[in-house]
Amino acid sequence: MLKDELKDQLKTSMLAKNELKTQVVRFILSGITYYEINKGGAGYEATDEDVMAVIHKEVKQRHDSIEQFEKAGREDLVAKEKAELAILETYLPEQMGEEEVKKLVEEAVASTGATTPQDMGKVMGALMPKVKGKADGGMVSRLVREALQ
Repeated sequence: MLKDELKDQLKTSMLAKNELKTQVVRFILSGITYYEINKGGAGYEATDEDVMAVIHKEVKQRHDSIEQFEKAGREDLVAKEKAELAILETYLPEQMGEEEVKKLVEEAVASTGATTPQDMGKVMGALMPKVKGKADGGMVSRLVREALQ
C-alpha cells in the first residue's frame, strides 16, 4: 500500500537527515490520518485512492499558497512552497497534457450530445472518471467550457 511506502520513505528521509522531504512526508501522513479519522474513526484504513486524494489536496494547497505569497511579495516563502510542491508531485501519477485532455473533452461532448454551457455537468460527469488524478480539474473545467461555447 502507498501509505506503507510513505512510512518507509519517512524513515529513510529521517535517517538521511533530509529535513524538507521528512516534513513533506509528515504532512502527507498527517493528512491521511486526519482523513481516516473523518472517514470512519480508528478502524478505517485509507486506500491508495484515499492517499492520492490527500496528496492532491496538499498539491492544491501549495499552488494556492504560492499564488498568495507571490501577490504578497514573499519570495522566501514562495521558494519553500515550490520546493515542497516538487516533492509532492513525485508521488502523483504522470499528468495528462492539455492536448490529451482536449481529445477526451471532445469525445465526452460527442458521447453526451452536449451543445450548450448548461450541459457542462453532463460532460464533466462523463469525463472526470477518465481524468481523475491525471489532470488538473481547473484545466479540465476550462477546456469543457471552451468546447461548449
